[in-house]
Amino acid sequence: MNTDNTMNHSVVSRDRWISERKALLEREKALTRQHDELARQRRALPWVRVETDYIFDTPAGKRSLAELFEGRRQLVVQHFMLAPGWEAGCKSCSFMADHLDGAVPHLAQRDVSMLVVSRAPLAEIERFRERMGWQFRWVSSNGTDFNRDFGVTFTPDEVARGEAYYNYKLQPFPAEEAPGISVFCKDDAGRVFHTYSTFGRGVELMMGTYDLLDLTPKGRDEAGMSHTMEWVRHHDRYETAPAAKAAAASCCSAHA
Repeated sequence: MNTDNTMNHSVVSRDRWISERKALLEREKALTRQHDELARQRRALPWVRVETDYIFDTPAGKRSLAELFEGRRQLVVQHFMLAPGWEAGCKSCSFMADHLDGAVPHLAQRDVSMLVVSRAPLAEIERFRERMGWQFRWVSSNGTDFNRDFGVTFTPDEVARGEAYYNYKLQPFPAEEAPGISVFCKDDAGRVFHTYSTFGRGVELMMGTYDLLDLTPKGRDEAGMSHTMEWVRHHDRYETAPAAKAAAASCCSAHA
């Protein structure tokens, strides 16, 4: 872990702490109101009808995009970076997916189905899913243009030229697969509409662990790493969590 200024943090009286906490609370409330307004604007975006008849491989057989809703009106898709022939899925996408199983039954109560889509063949998906112990639905878009049409798969030539169209602009991207989240809605006539997609840091909304880290004195503790999430591993590849460090190395030691 990197060293930061948590080692030399100020210590104040409880009254002073309450005063500063209340000032921060006002800013937190303002941000919450901004978040609510942004969510309203997101819901107000126009929709695009999905005209392509995408067919996915699922453990239950071939299914159309409309059939993946499972009788609900809304569908959220995690675009998971697992291409044909990969030994394992992307570590960061796996970090996202680790938060899904507990959310799925709650989303269903709000008329939302949730699933994961990857380009890898179904057998390769199932092998990795079994290793990770996940229960959520995961389907294969192999043989379709679904991933490319929704901005998360690029050609080798695009990557080499540094001209991948990702997050709504042409930009360099280091791989042929990218993470994302897409949302769809189905009307009474069975027509499917694309309502929203988010990429880049937008996918952090699935990473509840980050929200909890943001509450702690050391935060995400990623400064000085070669890239954010460098520390992330597949959950079955972490070493045993380190024991409490000696007081001199603790972020709280300066307050003792």
